[in-house]
Amino acid sequence: MVGSCIVTADTLITDWQPRAPAELGVAELAPLLALAPQIVLLGAPVGSGPAPPGVRAALAAQGIGLEVMDLGAACRTFNILVQEERRVAAALFLKK
Repeated sequence: MVGSCIVTADTLITDWQPRAPAELGVAELAPLLALAPQIVLLGAPVGSGPAPPGVRAALAAQGIGLEVMDLGAACRTFNILVQEERRVAAALFLKK
């Protein structure tokens, strides 16, 4: 994997189009929303910046929590939430 992916407890999507957080827009949320998560973890390299306001607003409008963190923290948090049987999806980016 070179760019980005979406991970849930039972799904892996590796052909997700945005390759960096700056490329993430509301239209790119469709595969993520189809998984019906309660929480979305956005994991990216340190210094990637916050999620775009439109993305935050779109998730909030659907009652989905969003946490933005560095890639390692997102992976650790994802594992904890999966163990708690929470409906979590991690959107992971390898590039800034």
